[in-house]
Amino acid sequence: MASQTLAFLGLGVMGFPMAGHLAGAGHRVTVHNRNAARAAQWVEKHGGKAAPTRTAAVADADIVMMCVGNDDDVRAVTLGADGALAAMKKGAILVDHTTASAQVAREVHAAAAARGIGFLDAPVSGGQAGAENGKLTIMVGGDAGTFAGAEPTLAHYARAVTLMGGPGSGQLTKMVNQICIAGLVQALAEGVNFAMRAGLDAERVLDVIGKGAAQSWQMDNRGKTMAADKFDFGFAVDWMRKDLAICLAESRSNGAALPVTALVDQFYSEVEKMGGKRWDTSSLLARLDR
Repeated sequence: MASQTLAFLGLGVMGFPMAGHLAGAGHRVTVHNRNAARAAQWVEKHGGKAAPTRTAAVADADIVMMCVGNDDDVRAVTLGADGALAAMKKGAILVDHTTASAQVAREVHAAAAARGIGFLDAPVSGGQAGAENGKLTIMVGGDAGTFAGAEPTLAHYARAVTLMGGPGSGQLTKMVNQICIAGLVQALAEGVNFAMRAGLDAERVLDVIGKGAAQSWQMDNRGKTMAADKFDFGFAVDWMRKDLAICLAESRSNGAALPVTALVDQFYSEVEKMGGKRWDTSSLLARLDR
């Protein structure tokens, strides 16, 4: 595809490599990060340029991608006099990769539409490894025309980019993703703990049952590290609790019952109290080992 003028706001463990794939594909990329040193590191590694403010970063961009922390961060970065939308040109597209609420996605979509700017809520799944390898799954909410304009660009760091429905649908789909993961990781933690307490070789057990109906991504990628008591891979507990809080709040609005999700969230709070805020989500096993 032809080279585009792009901007990326937020260079955390996900945004840094995602923006790098865009530069590697030959696009003209300007980045901005609250920590300017992080932006300088990105430019040193990938080229492009860093802007001192978000408004400067997005002014000429055809598509702006962002990946920040939570709803408040999304509002701060996008809305108001110094927000990205105030500086973006008419007809440009803003893509938000933050895992946030469906409500904030709808708010930003409406604000963007009022300025003639397209907006997509586009949370991702695949973790840091997926971002680094360009193999993320992106679930998108927004208008079909806007999606068509952004999809080829997003494909540079994704294995799948799918429009799930109107504004907020990407975030709702990501909630389903996190609900499913929470239950799976707890079940895997219980299974590994059971195997070890029963005197079995946990790694061998995982090899065997991983060839049957119990197989999952979590088992393939985290089972043996769990058995080895290693919890420094991927998505952190405090971020998972942020995501589960979003899921539980949405369930109170739509009437969905999430008893297992609520219980696992409590278990993660116990892991946090054990000092595990930055352990990865497979650390549910640690509370069973006490």
